[in-house]
Amino acid sequence: MNPTAREGLQRFAVHLSTERRLSAHTSSAYAADLAALETWCDGEGLADWADLDGQHLRRFAARSHAGGLSPRSVQRRLSAVRSFYRFLIREGLAKNNPGVDVRAPKSKRRLPQTLDADQMGRLLDVRPEEPLDVRDLAIMELFYSSGLRLAELVSLDLASLDLADRTVRVLGKGNKTRIVPVGSKALVALQGWLSERAGLASADTQALFVGRNGRRLGARAVQLRVAAAARRQGLPVGVHPHLFRHSFATHLLESSHDLRGVQELLGHADISTTQVYTHLDFQHLARIYDDAHPRARRKRD
Repeated sequence: MNPTAREGLQRFAVHLSTERRLSAHTSSAYAADLAALETWCDGEGLADWADLDGQHLRRFAARSHAGGLSPRSVQRRLSAVRSFYRFLIREGLAKNNPGVDVRAPKSKRRLPQTLDADQMGRLLDVRPEEPLDVRDLAIMELFYSSGLRLAELVSLDLASLDLADRTVRVLGKGNKTRIVPVGSKALVALQGWLSERAGLASADTQALFVGRNGRRLGARAVQLRVAAAARRQGLPVGVHPHLFRHSFATHLLESSHDLRGVQELLGHADISTTQVYTHLDFQHLARIYDDAHPRARRKRD
């Protein structure tokens, strides 16, 4: 790269730290990605940033992937390049952003972990005696009954819950409100908690779930309590709040096959986000087929 191109890199580094106020770690990652691009350009005989086009960047992305970078890391590298070119265009050092239409290789989609119905039943089959244990059961029942996110659950107020209508009003991502049903077992658990809550909650808090200090329960506390409850019940997997949401969606879809309905209950803006649970459902059906079909069963030794 020529001196002017290298100066563009230096000015971009200043831009990241002073204007965008990125952390040193993030700025370092940008620098490493752009240094890799500069090295590749030198090998290709490209002397100026304005010389690059989309085809060049596709080859750069392919070489990065072939060199061992994961699709996620290649995507991060391309994101750094696009940000750099937006800066160059602003500074009059380039006219076009060659990274606009360049995409990284697709990552292998990770399927969410779930509990099966028996494991979920074992987790929730407890007789709480202490007030906080009553609260924890109500939290877990509500997670599983209504498919709430952790942030949605801890933000609930007393007014969010309608016991007569058996619904809960949830403020989800993008400040979008949805109303979801509350199952009968969750309703019983919540009624038990409301009886205990009166002796714990501070007079000025409207939070549905409170801690020992009477204030709104935090997300970290919920994570720790859920994990502890799972250990006491001897579950073989690490249980976290989002596992209830995954299990809720999977079990509901297995029974109803109503993808749109599950999408609405989960509050997904895009149905493609919900479709991951159809893959889980197919895996379940495939296991049943492998175990039951005469032509699919594996021979026993």
